[in-house]
Formats: sequence, structure tokens, C-alpha cells
Amino acid sequence: MTGSFPRQYARTRGFNLGLPRSFTIANDGSRVAFLRTATGEDTLASLWVLDVAEGRERLVHGPDHEDHITDEERDRRERMRESQTGVVTYAADPALTVASFVVGDHLLVADLVEGGVRQMAPAGPAFDPRPDPTGRHVSYETDGALHTIDLEGGTDRRLAHDEDPDVHWGIAEFAAAEEMERRRGYWWAPDGARMLACRVDDRPLPIWHIASPIDPTEPPRAVRYPQTGTENSIVTLHVLGLDGSQVDVAWDRERFEYVVAVSWKQEGPPLALVQSRDQRAMQVLAIDPDTGRTEVEWEDHDDVWTHITPGVPAWLPGGRLLTAGHRGDTRVLLIDGEPASPAGLQVDSVVSAGEEVVFVAAEEPTELHVWRLGADGEPARVTDMVGRHGAIVEGDLAIVVSETVDAPLPTASLVRAGVTVHTFARNADTPILEAKPVFLSLGPKELRTAVLTPMGEVPTEPLPVLLNPYGGPHWGRVERTQRAFLEDQWLADQGFVVLVIDGRGTPYRGVAWEQSVYGSYADIALEDQVEGLHAAAKALGYLDLSKVAIRGWSYGGYLTLAAMLRRPDVFHTGISGAPVTDMSFYDTHYMERYLGTPQTNPGAYERSNVVKDAANLRGELLLIHGIADDNVYVTHALQMSKALMEAGRRHSMIPLSGITHRPIDEHAAENMLDIEVEFLRRSLGIEAPGEDPSESENR
Repeated sequence: MTGSFPRQYARTRGFNLGLPRSFTIANDGSRVAFLRTATGEDTLASLWVLDVAEGRERLVHGPDHEDHITDEERDRRERMRESQTGVVTYAADPALTVASFVVGDHLLVADLVEGGVRQMAPAGPAFDPRPDPTGRHVSYETDGALHTIDLEGGTDRRLAHDEDPDVHWGIAEFAAAEEMERRRGYWWAPDGARMLACRVDDRPLPIWHIASPIDPTEPPRAVRYPQTGTENSIVTLHVLGLDGSQVDVAWDRERFEYVVAVSWKQEGPPLALVQSRDQRAMQVLAIDPDTGRTEVEWEDHDDVWTHITPGVPAWLPGGRLLTAGHRGDTRVLLIDGEPASPAGLQVDSVVSAGEEVVFVAAEEPTELHVWRLGADGEPARVTDMVGRHGAIVEGDLAIVVSETVDAPLPTASLVRAGVTVHTFARNADTPILEAKPVFLSLGPKELRTAVLTPMGEVPTEPLPVLLNPYGGPHWGRVERTQRAFLEDQWLADQGFVVLVIDGRGTPYRGVAWEQSVYGSYADIALEDQVEGLHAAAKALGYLDLSKVAIRGWSYGGYLTLAAMLRRPDVFHTGISGAPVTDMSFYDTHYMERYLGTPQTNPGAYERSNVVKDAANLRGELLLIHGIADDNVYVTHALQMSKALMEAGRRHSMIPLSGITHRPIDEHAAENMLDIEVEFLRRSLGIEAPGEDPSESENR
């Protein structure tokens, strides 16, 4: 592909198109299913199968278009930040003989052994179809009801339904899908005769509205949003039999209202992980599917917050229970409540739980590696290249996905006993530039920092500085991979020194590091950005501190506002994308983890609110926000703009009509980068590289 980097970056969706993803390994090791688009610019994903013995990748289903999708599917894709279309998710039986998926409003079932796809006739537009473990039935949700279809006879059964349109069976509520990484709402029993299902009652939630300003004839879309400090959805669990039976699961819902994770495997009774509203307590419940009674198998408490670790709880052989929790300053694996991984190794997620436990963890916060915990109880690192690695494991096979600083794109390999037996084909475009980050640990806190300069060269004169952080809890931007910094490199090539700094609150630096931001949503993160900036200036010697800009999205957008309004002595211009400005207008599970509720901790919400600081603006500010954002509603940016106007502070704002939380429209994404750079140059009074100064003066 030729053309500008912004165009390539936008059309490839950040170089995600064309990469194999969403792998599933058959339990006998014979096949691997996965998704991939045909080219690096094609958004339509197809379902593929690798026949392991032959080493052959074959196409199972490649849609040529996608028409209307359901509201539930639209919302699921937004929660996943999904940038592709077509077959974007699928489910299969453990033997990988059949897979079910939805394209547009068509429910399709694929034969993964012989090939071929057939269209089913559901009772309505299907969402989240899943084969049972025996491959005889496919379940799905439609219009709030949970159904199954007999694949041989085509008989459709409705297993559960409520008349009220705000009650849904078999889906994940907003808080679970957006914040807990639980994006499904039902789980088949191993024998395929029944399932555990969530009933989600959204009626307690406030009704918010999303309008379409570019079409005044279109009525606003009403949504139920779990605003912090208000009631949550009522989520209950039920065992539904194909024979029409229903057993209600009982637990202390008053104390533990969040259903975080559910698992139903062969090894033991089904498990549910539940969490208290203040997120300081968790329980693992073993469920008797015949009676609905539960027993507490494990309970954990943290004085600040408990952490959700993907992949647990899980039964291990011999009836042992695998969980994860904070012990000292480390997030560790726990077997029957006892630490099974060492201090200092920060566990990210569990990949596989069996005779061996495979997990992903960090010794150094800029890297993630795959680890194996063997029967001898000693953890061993599996991946060795500097970078970030993940895995999918089944039996003696593993798919290892690796991303390093030496290559712009990740690789996905099928590995057996440490030997690569297949490398999955990539159709992705190769970036037209190479990111050349320099990694530093700055200041007394050893703030992990990536520095990018024009063309990766050492500047011979001071250059304006652009901080480009996320900077908030739960996610760090400084990682030893190249793809993470492609956009930063392009920004640096426009004549900036770009700094990406991970301060307190970001993951993998220890429990105390992450939890230090409790009750102080902006000030600690901002303090670390300033400290990192000044430490970088001292260490590098080529930063022009008279021209400092900051740019960020989501929490990074909020941090940009905090920087511009609370440290105008340091920051001279800012670009704030999709910022939260008033914490009381964000969702319960996320914001209450860090600030408590507005009722119990009003001071924290007041301190974190940047709208009240509007009169402090001294530099140039650009606000950007998607009008259709259903995560950080546009009300945040509009309230900020209103306060700035009332304070007489000049600013600019770009409303993105039809755009949600993260712009994936290629035209908006491409043009935004150019507009942002022009704004930075104009507001800082600098020329484009190679530009005649007189041209800058005449712009």
C-alpha cells in the first residue's frame, strides 16, 4: 500500500486487519479454528480452520457483505472495541466439529470437519449463538429470550423469557461487558442437557438518551446506563434444562451483587465468582445444579479493591481450586487459597488450568510472558523474546502470539513441546514507517517511559514536546513492542519529541503502585506525568519546555484536561479526546472501584471533577468527542465546553457525528491525525519540518 501514514493507519484499523485472531484448538489437537480478514484493508472477517496434520489453512466461511446487525450485537462490538465486520465472533464445541456465528441477521452453523455452512431459522434475530458441548444443539438469545435449536431436526425451544423489554436472558449487562471482561450470559453444562444462564433486569437503571444531531427526524435512542451511585442491574443465575426445567441459584446477592465469572467444566460442580458492590470482597461459589444451593469455596478481601483476573476460578485435578488475589505487593495465583506463584511476578491472566497451569504474567511492567506452573509447583517462563506474549492452550498444543519491538506486526505460531509446527499466515499491511522508541526508567519512581524523536535520530536542537499518555488505572501504554508506537513515531516525525509515560495506577508495578490512585483520580497521575517530563528533559537535553503539548483519549483525554487546567505552568496546548470530566456521570463498576460512591465519598468526586477548573485554562485546547458514544457520553465534553464558555476561555471542539467511543471510521480517523497536528503546530507556533518560516507566518 502507498500513501500517507494517517491513511494507512486508518484503513488498516491500526494494522489489525489481516491478522489471524480468535483461536480455538480442538480437544484432540486435530484442528484449530480462527478468524482473519482477506487483506490488510478488508474489514470483513472470515472463519478459517487449520488442519494440523496437513498444515493446511482452509476457508470455512467468508461473507461478501454484512447487512443489518442486532442492537445487542452492536453493543457487544462497542464493548469489545471491535473494528471488523462479518464473522467477528464464533463459538464451537470442544471437539471443534461445529461452529455457530451470526453474520448480519443470519444465524449460521458450520461443519468444521467436512466443510460447509447452513443457515438456521431462529425465532428472531439471533445473538451470541453457542453449540452445546456435544454438538447437538445451538443456543442463542433473541428479543430478550433464550432459545435452543436441535441441529438435526431443527426444533426450536424457548427456554426462558420475560414480557418486560428491559429484562433479558443469556446476555451480559453493561457493567459486566464493559468493565469485568464478562461478555457472555450463559454457559452450557458438559453433557449438553442444561445450562447456567443470567437473567438481567435493567429496570432499576436510569434511562439515558443518545441523539443523532445530524438527523433531527430520528428519535433519540434510549439506553439503560448504570450511572455511578445509582442502582445496578439485577443479575440472577438460573439452571435451565432442555426439558423445560428451571432451578434458581441462591447466594447472598445483597452482599455480592456482581456476577464476575461463571465456569461449568467436567472437573467439578459449576463455579461462579461474585463480588461486592464496593469491590473489596469476592467469593467463589460452587453451585449444585439440581437444587440451586451454593457453597462458598473461597473468599477474598482487600481494603482497597479486589482484582478481576481472567481465567479464574477453575477446578484443578483432585478437586483443588485455582484463584488469584493480592498477597503482599503481588497479584499471585492461589491453589486452595495458598500462593502458587512467587512474589514479584504479577499475574495478568490464566490461559489453561489442568495438570499444568499456563498463565500470563509480568516481571517487568513493559513485558508480558507466558508461564507454566508444573506438577512440581515451580513456575517456568515459556516465552523468551523481549516483548508481549499471549497463548491459547489445549493438551500438548499451544498457540503463542508474540509481539516485539523488532517487528511491526505480531506473529501467531502453533507450538508442540517447544517446537513450532505451524506459523499462521498474515494478510496485514506492512507499516510504511518504523517506530524507534527508546525506553527509559525516569526519576526516583523509575517511571517507565518511551521516547520517540523524528526518524528515531538524536535531535541537534531543542524540539517541542508532546506527551501522549493514557496514564490511568488498568492499562499501560509503555510496552516493548513496535506496533504500539507507530502512531507516536509519525507524530514525532512531524517535529516533536513524543513522550509516553506510565505513572502510578498503571498495571504490573505492584499492588501498592496500582492502588495508590484510590480517591485521587487525577492528581497522582498528573504529578507523575510532570515528574516524567522534567526527568526526561534533564536526562535527554533536547526538550523545549517552553512548548509542551499533551494529547490523550478516554482517561488520557481526562488527564489532558487535568494537565491544562491544573498545571498551566507546564502544559501549553492540549488535545482531549472522549474525556470523562464529571466522575458522577460514569458507570458504577469502574468509577466506584477508584472513588467509592458519590454518596459515601463526595470529596473524591469533587476533587476529580475538572469542569470546575475551567477558568484556569491559559493555553490552547481542542476537545474531540463522538456524539454516539455510549461509554463516555458526549455530555462530558459538552459540560466542559459550557464551563469554558461561561469562564470566557477560548477553546475548540470537534463533534464526531455517528462515532462512538473510539473512532474506527477510516475518514474520521485519517483526517483527525492531520487536523490534530495542524492544531499543535498552530497553537505552539512551530513550522512543519522543512517548511519556510514565512509560510508559517502567512497561514
